[in-house]
Amino acid sequence: MVLRESPFPNRLLRGLYSLGQHLLFPSYWATDCLLDLKETTAERRQRQCCPRCPLRALVTGPLLLLLLILSMPVALLGLLLWLPLQAARRPFAYKHNMLSRQPAGWELPGTGQAFSFVSANVCLLPNGLAKNSNLGQIKQRVARIGQHLTQGEASASFAGPRSHQFDGEGGAGPGEISVPFPPDVDFMCLQEVFDQRAGARLCQLLSPFYEHIVYDVGAYGLQGCCTLKVLNSGLFLASRYPVLAAQYRCYPNGIREDALSAKGLLSVQVQLGSAQRQRIVGYLNCTHLHAPAAHAQIRCDQLTMGLSWVQLFQDTHAQHGDVVAFDVFCGDFNFDNCSSGDELEQTHDIFRQYQDPCRVGPRQDQPWAIGTLLNYLEIHEEAVSTPEKLKRTLEQEEGRRTYLAGPILRDGRPDPSAAGSPWEGRRIDYILYREHPAPISLTTEVEKFSFITQLAGCSDHLAVGLRLLLNPAPQ
Repeated sequence: MVLRESPFPNRLLRGLYSLGQHLLFPSYWATDCLLDLKETTAERRQRQCCPRCPLRALVTGPLLLLLLILSMPVALLGLLLWLPLQAARRPFAYKHNMLSRQPAGWELPGTGQAFSFVSANVCLLPNGLAKNSNLGQIKQRVARIGQHLTQGEASASFAGPRSHQFDGEGGAGPGEISVPFPPDVDFMCLQEVFDQRAGARLCQLLSPFYEHIVYDVGAYGLQGCCTLKVLNSGLFLASRYPVLAAQYRCYPNGIREDALSAKGLLSVQVQLGSAQRQRIVGYLNCTHLHAPAAHAQIRCDQLTMGLSWVQLFQDTHAQHGDVVAFDVFCGDFNFDNCSSGDELEQTHDIFRQYQDPCRVGPRQDQPWAIGTLLNYLEIHEEAVSTPEKLKRTLEQEEGRRTYLAGPILRDGRPDPSAAGSPWEGRRIDYILYREHPAPISLTTEVEKFSFITQLAGCSDHLAVGLRLLLNPAPQ
């Protein structure tokens, strides 16, 4: 299967789609700027130092509202053009950039091979919506995020020991708190790349390092029972290895604010090498589940649908004799393994089908695991203002209590009973894996699991990294 780059089959449809987007843009921009008048905690501190700052909202607010009203007729024309074209649009774009430096194909039987994965929620929403996570300035953030994601590729300085363990608990395991992203990450799976311009810019920044990128993933327009999707799924995948097949499915059960985005599952098959004239392949499945805390059943239903879609995708694209090196399921699941309110999700069948390196069982994680969701109201504080400071802070239990989001009850309120227990924080970002039977048996070892602080100030999540070491099983 050879993927075409454009979501559209011909230039005419692509041009008409672009025209519709341009007609919609003035209204979109005015709405985003109106919502962007909401202040982050950093902007509020700046306003207190500058008395003239409040004049910005008083002056620009009415002008933006006038622009929004005047642009509505043009936006209506754009909407009438944009909506029908969704039927012809494939729900993702693909970029293939030939690189001089390519990973060597893996040959079996032979030596083992390590593969490195990263999953990160980068919170690249339009500025006005990002303010709900105490973030903004999307142009500056996407440039910093792109730089951070590729720093490990340009430098091999990620060498010294950076392992972390909880104060007074257990021995060191494969887990660590790390500042930079690992070097030579093979697969980068991102969530909340909702803004199309930010997604295109991120694709441009990552393409010198990743030959294959799947972006702008999701179905827009009217979906299901007259649900209007105004944002894509936010999923974004970059791979060093050739993409053989890709498929996106939209969750049909999102409600409230989540119904406006096309959250779903992106499944990709990649080719890693060959074994006795058969393919060595890997599967990656990236998702972002329903967000409102009280809707546990919706998240469970989405996981169940996701597992069935994964199986259908793999059955469709498998060839006889394939050696499956890995099958990874990752993303922002929006539930943790420490909250009493997330009890339903913690016992889902996905944890019987896939292995979670950080988990011992329901409500019990490894002693080195920490939460990945930051307290969004505190992300601009001095103690967590840089990747290095965030790492030092999270190495201390008091720092974790202050700057990581804590366990919740079923309705989303903080769980007061968790105050006296060791503080892990809400670990809602996952990288799960499973093994497959194959003509050449492989053993899988978790070489390293990383909680990465490099995105401090750019996101309200920690990124997570997994390095798997695969070896031919002894005969």
